[in-house]
Amino acid sequence: MTKLFRRTNTGCNAPSPGALKKGIKPRLQFPAGTTIPRCLRRGWLIPGLLFILAAGVFAQDITPPPASTSGTTVPAPDPSRTGTTEMPAPGEGVIPFIDLTVRNPANGQEVSFSLRLLLLITVLSLAPSIIILMTSFLRISIVLDFVKRALSLQQVPPNQVLLGISLFLTLFIMFPTLNDIYQNSFRPLADGNISVETAYREAEGPLRLFMFRQMQGRPENIRLFMRMRGLDRPQNFADVPTYVLIPAFILSELTVAFKIGIMLFIPFIVIDMVVASALMSMGMIMLPPVMISMPFKLMLFILVDGWSLLTGQLVRSFILG
Repeated sequence: MTKLFRRTNTGCNAPSPGALKKGIKPRLQFPAGTTIPRCLRRGWLIPGLLFILAAGVFAQDITPPPASTSGTTVPAPDPSRTGTTEMPAPGEGVIPFIDLTVRNPANGQEVSFSLRLLLLITVLSLAPSIIILMTSFLRISIVLDFVKRALSLQQVPPNQVLLGISLFLTLFIMFPTLNDIYQNSFRPLADGNISVETAYREAEGPLRLFMFRQMQGRPENIRLFMRMRGLDRPQNFADVPTYVLIPAFILSELTVAFKIGIMLFIPFIVIDMVVASALMSMGMIMLPPVMISMPFKLMLFILVDGWSLLTGQLVRSFILG
């Protein structure tokens, strides 16, 4: 085989005349005595040049901070100088600093006030449970969940949407009760006209009346808890303690919600049975009946205006006085 290249005195490969005739381009040549970088020997010419250019650009960007020309020096703190805890008067547009001090009580009234404040904070932390268990929210949320399961819906509507509907329906139903609590308890307490104990009694009354109205004609739960507590038979509504009325109201709401849910399930169960029988008669055993019956359920629910009927019946199921 004819040698296409020959070695020169420079150490680089120079093209031979045969290579030039065949159209082979000559390689890069360096003069004699020149030290060739290793990166250039291995084909890293372009990356090496890019690296050098980038290093120069970054070196130009990094500049030392300008030296201070003022000639002033920061004085050292004086250890003999006494400090002060007085706050300067806040200027215009400045938010003042709010501090919380802890000290020993001066008398028994301050101890009582601290305990009442701690009790109030505890009640505020339990506010979500109070809203869920002592209002109409419990019944509404359970009924809406039954509707979702009866329609064979998995993700639509989301649980957040159902909870939002339950919350606003609760505000609609409980508005007279909440208005009485605000007018007779919260507002006088904020104005300083009544004490905390009086405000508690004024707020307890409307809630007790609402819970007692929902259990009219169904006193079994009240009898159950009165008997388990060993209390005498009450003669009127005022004889039922609040700690007995609240669990009785919770059980009553659960019972009513489940009854409404069963009534809602019946028409949709009929649709499921009809669709399952039709699929069995046609030999479609492997096809899930829920997949076929769900569109028929939705069409029935929309044709009868199910949301309006359901909302109206839910609101009418509460005795508002």
